[in-house]
Amino acid sequence: MSKVRSTVLFHSLIAALAAPALVTSLSDAEPKTTGASTPPTTIVLTGTVRDFQERGVPGGHPDFQVGSSATHGNFVHMVETTLGPDRKPVYKGNALRVATHWRDSANRNICWCLYDPSKGDKVGTTNMVGPGAVKSKDSFYSWYNDDLNYNVSQPLSLTLVRGVDGNYIFDSQTDPAYQALGGFFPIENQLFGNFPGTHPPRNFHFTFELHTKFTYDASASQIFGFRGDDDVWVFIDGKLVIDLGGLHPALEQFVDISRLGLVDGETYELSFFFAERHRTQSNFKMTTNLVLQTLDMPTASTAFD
Repeated sequence: MSKVRSTVLFHSLIAALAAPALVTSLSDAEPKTTGASTPPTTIVLTGTVRDFQERGVPGGHPDFQVGSSATHGNFVHMVETTLGPDRKPVYKGNALRVATHWRDSANRNICWCLYDPSKGDKVGTTNMVGPGAVKSKDSFYSWYNDDLNYNVSQPLSLTLVRGVDGNYIFDSQTDPAYQALGGFFPIENQLFGNFPGTHPPRNFHFTFELHTKFTYDASASQIFGFRGDDDVWVFIDGKLVIDLGGLHPALEQFVDISRLGLVDGETYELSFFFAERHRTQSNFKMTTNLVLQTLDMPTASTAFD
């Protein structure tokens, strides 16, 4: 065998022996899925639930269990379009009752303040001016503030479960704990307790306040939606994006986050305000692909001293 041929065979053998090690090294170098990049399967959000007694009983609140059907319906413009300095909704009054809803090109209900005809949105209509079954700005203040004249409060956590479509959902109609109760009754037999006038007795009159944060991703088609009753207001970056005020059956609105003029990669606050003010139903469904995180720990005022 020639010296040249021996040299070629030697280097071929070395290359063959090295090849498996090279493949293993390339495999190890492939990017790994980390906890930070893998969406969580559930999201737990904690806010403050405040319990009220209905009007007509000692200590009852004038805005809860308002009976006249003339005051019922979805009222928009009940609150200002920006949060107050205390990060709470500001009652405006002179609200407008909705006759037909503002809708996007996919026929989803949207907030009137996000209406954009250039995107194919359909304009809504109103048919009445009224207070939205609210006595005054002062009575509204206690909805989302601890006031021992009217309410007691405690923390409330909701678990949103990620579906195969990537959306996180909490739905009182399918969540096992609430499904067994027949609706969204998060303080059943707690705080002021259940009202005996319903069959079975339920704790109907309460509010829920939640402050969260998320990172805007312009490439992710981020959305937020809610369906329920009664009043619901959602603010993103302090600006109104869902307006479902008033005493009404379950209604829904949808927010396309890309409409809000947010900056890609920046973190924003989403503030959520809910009120259950009237028997005989309580529904709550939150849907989003935002990876929300609780921003503030809630206060609690269950003690009367």
